[in-house]
Amino acid sequence: MSSILIGRYVPTDSQIHRLDPRTKLIFVMLFVILTFLCESLLEYGILSVITAFIIYKSEVSPIIFAKSVKPFWIILVFVFLLHILTTKEGDLLLNLGFIVIYQQGLEQGFEILIRFLLLILVTTLLTLSTTPVEITDALETMFNPLKKIGFPVHEGALMLSIALRFIPTLADEADKVIKAQASRGLEIDQGSYLKRMFGMVSIIIPLFINSFKRAEELSNAMESRGYRGGIGRTRYRQLIWTNKDNMVIITTIIFMVIFYII
Repeated sequence: MSSILIGRYVPTDSQIHRLDPRTKLIFVMLFVILTFLCESLLEYGILSVITAFIIYKSEVSPIIFAKSVKPFWIILVFVFLLHILTTKEGDLLLNLGFIVIYQQGLEQGFEILIRFLLLILVTTLLTLSTTPVEITDALETMFNPLKKIGFPVHEGALMLSIALRFIPTLADEADKVIKAQASRGLEIDQGSYLKRMFGMVSIIIPLFINSFKRAEELSNAMESRGYRGGIGRTRYRQLIWTNKDNMVIITTIIFMVIFYII
């Protein structure tokens, strides 16, 4: 549970942290598009080098990013094996009767694996270098034009921000519940899968109850402080777009165009 880093913020004084949150959101969206434009291991290798450079500039420990991948390793391995065993194109590399591996399947497996890793690392970098409040302000500013059609921009951005903020909180809460139940003799890591599934019920129910309690406490706290939505609200911290933000966005777009053409 401690490996879930989505929603956690690591304060440093890096160049990435000092960027406008809108710049980081736009960069992440463009980067996601860029990963789906890649069609070879060489292109994924170039994106991997760029991602490593950005992580280095963020001044956040690489160990933290390694921990962010840990909760997804089962999915990554499953997707990798799925492509290897189901793709029957290219030269035959291995034939063990029940396991047949082709060159195209191996390449596609590595490409999808690297794609998932890049997406996890970049999105993790966004939350590690940007506070939930900054993400809320950035989303509200970016989607301001939707107010003309009656879309509740402020409320939507606030809901997303609260969801991001509570992911690590719920992860910590789940860890406490698991340890508390283990101290009472519950063994969820032993026995058959059916027994483990029934054992998880004694963890999920307290977690849901605690989650509803936290939601109600937050609702009461906001109401007692006079929260009435985004109408008439002002910001204590104003977002400032600088030339560095222009350079990041322009450089990213130019790189995307060159990358697509080549």
